[in-house]
Amino acid sequence: QVQLVESGGGLVQPGESLRLSCAASGIIFSAYIMGWYRQAPGNERELVAVISPGHTTTYADAVKGRFTILRDNAKNTVYLQMNTLKPEDTAVYYCNGKLGVRNNYWGQGTQVTVSS
Repeated sequence: QVQLVESGGGLVQPGESLRLSCAASGIIFSAYIMGWYRQAPGNERELVAVISPGHTTTYADAVKGRFTILRDNAKNTVYLQMNTLKPEDTAVYYCNGKLGVRNNYWGQGTQVTVSS
């Protein structure tokens, strides 16, 4: 059974930092493209950042220079370090694991709220 379990969300003030974690089980983690997506109320789910098995990273323009995606294959965990948070970063953040077309898994999501 595949599970992606996110943690680390919460309420922070603008300018502060958060680190999200996603622990994976039931997959060969090192083979998967891992990513973080987010969905704000009334908006579609959007890509935040992805990291390949070879540690190549891609970021949405809105988070470049502020967010960092990392993976630890020994712990089957992917992280999203979020710095200099802005109110517009408020969303539910979802972990995703993808391998080919048929293997595409999502976590349950974790809420991030940036507000003063």
